[in-house]
Formats: sequence, structure tokens, C-alpha cells
Amino acid sequence: MKKGNIIIKNAAQLVTCSGFSAKKGREMSNLSIIENGSVIVTGGIITFVGKSANCPPLSDFPEHIVIDATDKAVLPGFVDSHTHFIFGGYREEEFSWRMRGDSYMSIMERGGGIHNTMTVTRNASFEELKEAGRKRLDKMFAMGVTTVEGKSGYGMNKETELKQLEVMKALDEEHPIDIVSTFMGAHATPQEYKGREDAFLDYLIKEVMPLVKDKNLAECCDIFCEKNVFDIQQSRRYLTAAKNLGLKLKIHADEIVTLGGAELAVELGALSADHLLQASDKGIADLANSNTVATLLPCTAFSLKEDYARGRYMIDSGCAVALATDLNPGSSFTNSIPLLFALACIYMQLSPEEAVTALTINGAAALGIADKIGSIDVGKQGDLVILEYPSYKFLPYHIGMNIVEKTIKNGVIFN
Repeated sequence: MKKGNIIIKNAAQLVTCSGFSAKKGREMSNLSIIENGSVIVTGGIITFVGKSANCPPLSDFPEHIVIDATDKAVLPGFVDSHTHFIFGGYREEEFSWRMRGDSYMSIMERGGGIHNTMTVTRNASFEELKEAGRKRLDKMFAMGVTTVEGKSGYGMNKETELKQLEVMKALDEEHPIDIVSTFMGAHATPQEYKGREDAFLDYLIKEVMPLVKDKNLAECCDIFCEKNVFDIQQSRRYLTAAKNLGLKLKIHADEIVTLGGAELAVELGALSADHLLQASDKGIADLANSNTVATLLPCTAFSLKEDYARGRYMIDSGCAVALATDLNPGSSFTNSIPLLFALACIYMQLSPEEAVTALTINGAAALGIADKIGSIDVGKQGDLVILEYPSYKFLPYHIGMNIVEKTIKNGVIFN
């Protein structure tokens, strides 16, 4: 991907989110803002961050594009660290059923939900999935997302799981957004293995997971650890096999019931435990005393009309909290960063500062790449967003509206 040379000067706020690892608890409120700041990106890498008065003379950089960001805020590119953006078909009818009172799990148990999407995704061609994925990435990019995690899991067989991951690999090579791929074959149990969950996990561990690793198609592995899906023992076995292959771990944990997924994530040294609507006090305490990031997905709770994860309590307990959209065709058919900010602040009681941290440096930490992205620091990738307003506080305040004026990836302006 092209690497650019750019100077952004006179930013009303240069919101650096400075750091190279996850911020926990009170640290999440520290955005390390530079008033009237400037940033220089050379060859795609940040080479200067500071007050505009201290910026080297522009004459020293004849090859650089110069942007005057007077009265505008500049932030790190957003990191959406939990999505399922490669899928076939839609589930608009199921949304109507939920509005009538059907639960997410009841729809799934009668063959809808993930199984519905699995059937369509299995039948979709590589090109169909790729074109749909590209359109979703374009919309994310316009909202300031410069790195996204994408999961497989709508195939639950070797052919389709590999197809999903290969689509993401192709898009990663072609699209400005960096894609971190996650193998999630254990998203549910397909009909052909119904009642034989352990045999299905054996199939994934022995026949699919090694191919994913050998073909370098994923960096992480995930499982839906939930009542009536995969229990703690099954999740431990599956994730341990992934860890032994060198894959980093993530886990869908404690979304529907309190099962102990958060505790398992800490036990196994997972990068993140995600959802956590029903995480126990012990699970939250374990997260606070670990390097595992608590990734919260308020758009999903909003869509399902469920209680939100206890984001305020988690931060006050000392956790590192990240935010992500959970874009998927069922429980959270949205990639709206503005909605995510509003829900996190209004309903989960995060401060605007904490929400920004959660979608930048902590999102990067949830993917294990906080040393490369997630903040405006010298040596990191030149991934930046310029807002049309002078303060980051407009992100949750201008409810539901995209206020990203420019998205910059590796020092290249794309919009």
C-alpha cells in the first residue's frame, strides 16, 4: 500500500492518545492533547509530533502535502477491533421477529441467526463476498476507521472458512484499511454436527485450524463461549489448540449468561474478552489484573434491547476497555462509529475521553498492535483522522452524525 508524506499544522487539538500499550482505569482519561499542534508523516511513518511553534520549517519538506487544520481536531485513526464484515445475505426478517419479542437465542435455536447466514455464505462466490466486503470497508473508512478486525465463522466448514479468510486477505492487499483476520470456525455448531459439538471442534482443530495457520490466513482465533453454544471446557480446549499453533486468542464471552468466559480469557492470556454483558464481578476483577482487554460492543446491546455491559464499573475497577461495532448481519448490522460513541457515553457512562481511548490505543491493544497504531506517536503508522470541529468532544455530542472530514492512512489522504 502507498506510503505518503504529509504535514498537518495548526490543529486546534492534536489528540495524541500517546502510548504503546493499553490504558487501564483512570489512565483512559488521559488523551495527551497538544493545543495548536502539528504532526509530520514521512514515508507513512510519524516523524514529528508537537506544538506548531516547534514544528520544523515547511521549507525542509518540499515533497510533503501540507494541511492547515485550524479550528479542527486531529486524532489517531479509529480501530474497530471486533467485526464480522465478510458474510452473505441479510437477516432483516429476524430483526422484525426480535421486535415482536423473539430472543436472539430462540431464533438461532430454530435454525435462524448464525445458521441462516452460514447457508448463504457457503453458497456465495469469492467475488460476491469480496465486493460486499469492499463496500462495507469503504463506509468504515469514511467514518475514520483505519484498522479493522474481521472474523470468519459463517462457514463452519473448511471450504467456506478458508474462503472468508482469503477474501479478507485479498481486501487487505487492495484496500487502504488494514485488516486483522480472526479464525472463528467455532461460531456455532452446523446442522451436520448437531448434538456432536466435541466432534465438530475436533474437526476444526485437526482439519481446518492447521490450514489456516499454514496459509497465514489469520492472526487470531475466537470462539463463541456461551450457554447452548460452546461451554468453558470446550472453549478452553479449542483456544489452547489455537495457542499451541501460534495464533493469538480472542473470545466471545459472557454475552447472554454469566458463564465464566472473562475468567477463561485471562487464564489463557487472550488479547481480549468481547461482549461481557453478563461478566461477573470476579471476571471483571480478573480482567483488571491482567493484560486482557475488555472489548465492549454497545451497538449489539442496543440492537438486541439488552442491558449494556458495565463499562463504567469496568473502568473504575481498573480494566482496559476497548469499543467496537460488532458489524454483522444479525445482532448488530451497523458500522456506525458515531452511534458507537453516543451509546458508549450516554448508556455505558464512559466519558468522551475514555471513549476515544477505547476506539484508538485500546482497540489497537485488543489486536496486539498497540506498538504500531492507535496513537499519534513518533515511529507509528501515519493513520489519522481530521474532524470538522475543533474538539474531540463533538464525537458523542453530535449524535449519530459523521464528523470525520478526512481519513489519512499511512500518510495518504483518501477523502
